[in-house]
Amino acid sequence: MVRRESCFKVILIFFVLSLFLPLFLNSDVAASDTKQNIYDFASLLADEEVAELEDLANKYGAKRETSFIILTTNDTGGKDIVDYMEDFYDEKALGYDKPHGNTAILTIDMKNRDVYLAGFYKAEEYLDDSRLDLIREKITPDLSDGNYYDAFHTFIEASSKYMGIRPGVNPDNPLFNLWFQTLISLGIAGIVVGLMLYSSGGKITVNDRTYMDAGSSKVLDRRDAYLRTTVTKQRKPSNNNNNGGGGGGGVSKGGHSHSGSRGGF
Repeated sequence: MVRRESCFKVILIFFVLSLFLPLFLNSDVAASDTKQNIYDFASLLADEEVAELEDLANKYGAKRETSFIILTTNDTGGKDIVDYMEDFYDEKALGYDKPHGNTAILTIDMKNRDVYLAGFYKAEEYLDDSRLDLIREKITPDLSDGNYYDAFHTFIEASSKYMGIRPGVNPDNPLFNLWFQTLISLGIAGIVVGLMLYSSGGKITVNDRTYMDAGSSKVLDRRDAYLRTTVTKQRKPSNNNNNGGGGGGGVSKGGHSHSGSRGGF
């Protein structure tokens, strides 16, 4: 009897282990699948900032199925910042869905004070040159002030937001802002309530003819006086942005096409 109970306990222990073992294995696999997103070779960030940005990149990366990469350097090895970024993408085989896959990458060259934003594959479609220009303009003030964490944070969040809006649409349109949508909803609700109150008040019988005697009322005089039309010309102000910008995309040596936006800070 005792032997039978011992066998039962052994079987029960193996059964419980068989239930929980896959959970431990899955956690190990998940940990091993975590990819590096922040390559701060210029040491612009504190360790805790790197950790926070890694978590943020993983969060939005899973949402958009795109790797959000931050790349900084003090030395491009004599390469132009675009060539440096392209070679890094090729050599590291960056991508969320596959090697050399969906990637949005922000590259900083501290020696020449250059910044370059690029999008590969899905990111190239949703983060085209014009959208990357918008993001670069958002982060440039923080880069110029040395607020690198804030700039990188904005890049990841803005890139993810823009990738949630279909291509060809201005992503900064107020219609996509929550506060604007709320304001419109309140306005429509106010109009509906106003119409309901107006309708519940009964029919209005007083109009412009109620107090008018048609027999004795008439127009005494009518006159239109045209004076003159004046046209004033004003010179359009020039753009004095010292940071420059633009650049556009290209193709890496490995044959991977990308969008792009370049500027100084």
